[in-house]
Amino acid sequence: MLRDKRILVGICGGIAAYKAAELVSRLKKKGALIKVVMTKNATEFISPVTLQTLSQERVALDMFDFSQSREIEHISLAKWAEYIVVAPATANFIGKIAAGIADDLLTTTVMASKAEAIIAPAMNTNMYSNSTVQQNIDSLARKGYRFVGPVKGALACGDAGMGKMEEPQVIVEYLEGMTDRQQDLCGKTVLVTAGPTREVLDPVRFFTNASTGRMGYSVAAAAAQRGAKVYLISGPTHLQPPPLVEFKPVTSAVDMYNAVMEVFPDCDIVIKTAAVSDYRPSEVYQQKVKKIEDRLTVNLIRNPDILKELAKKKGKRILVGFAAESTNIEEYAGSKLEEKNLDLIVANDITQEGAGFGSETNQGLIMDRKGNKEYLPIMSKEQMSDIILDKAASLIKDT
Repeated sequence: MLRDKRILVGICGGIAAYKAAELVSRLKKKGALIKVVMTKNATEFISPVTLQTLSQERVALDMFDFSQSREIEHISLAKWAEYIVVAPATANFIGKIAAGIADDLLTTTVMASKAEAIIAPAMNTNMYSNSTVQQNIDSLARKGYRFVGPVKGALACGDAGMGKMEEPQVIVEYLEGMTDRQQDLCGKTVLVTAGPTREVLDPVRFFTNASTGRMGYSVAAAAAQRGAKVYLISGPTHLQPPPLVEFKPVTSAVDMYNAVMEVFPDCDIVIKTAAVSDYRPSEVYQQKVKKIEDRLTVNLIRNPDILKELAKKKGKRILVGFAAESTNIEEYAGSKLEEKNLDLIVANDITQEGAGFGSETNQGLIMDRKGNKEYLPIMSKEQMSDIILDKAASLIKDT
């Protein structure tokens, strides 16, 4: 419920600023209390009068405007807000916040506030894919900022691709979900596994896979934000652990098995997003294996099946598995659901663009033991994390 929630809407200078009018209108119709902050460039795209009329509050524009109040504007706004939504958020704004630069009313307000911050990026697709912009987004996500969108589509500049601002209705639904589910996992313990495992062959070589760990880290961050005590057991990644989780780094599948078994008895929900190697070399060489003229044969042996072992000791715990498949998605996922005694399984078709390893987005099929199936369209991994946790939280209530 958004009724009486204090929401500060920040608007940056981009063509998508026109959507902010619909966003403010929708939030007001939900009963939210709205204040608007606009950057100077935003006023080139949409009139402050429009936002003032829709919000029924004076639009804040200048950090040094004391004509309406003796209070310091960015501090009073920062304290007032329960939620801050920046839509559209430009690459410039994202870069400033990531670098700790506060040189206008919007950036100073965001940085001075302890409110939940939701950022809806909107920019040219090449700008969005720029490595610096992506690093800034990753940095803010690790610090607890939430991102909604962008999505793929036709852009105002004539290009087509990722960078279009998420629709206002989706942003409102996301906010509603946050307020409805906030702290619903308080008192629960959630175990999340993430990333790949490495199976060593010699001092310089190992077998692994392309998992980046993003899905698991997103799930762990979302569970912590919802009040759970979270264990994040992760294979090697380049990601920083999210705040408020107990992080346990591991390397091999055997390492992960041991770490999981250690904390499993204390857990209520287990979400296994990790891409665990099924096999490992039967022999680990202490010295580097030298190149030979003929082929090199490596014998592999099975690693422990972590989910299968957990299923034997499941009790009333909720087990959630993932299946990365390239063919017969539903059939293989359904078999794994039954075989591993899972409560939920999330199946990803890794042949689809925007799903699988290395992507910031995901899509797929989520199934439960009752035969219910829900196809999840392409969305951010943060959004998918909340959907998975919604279902897990519902199941834990039933038990």
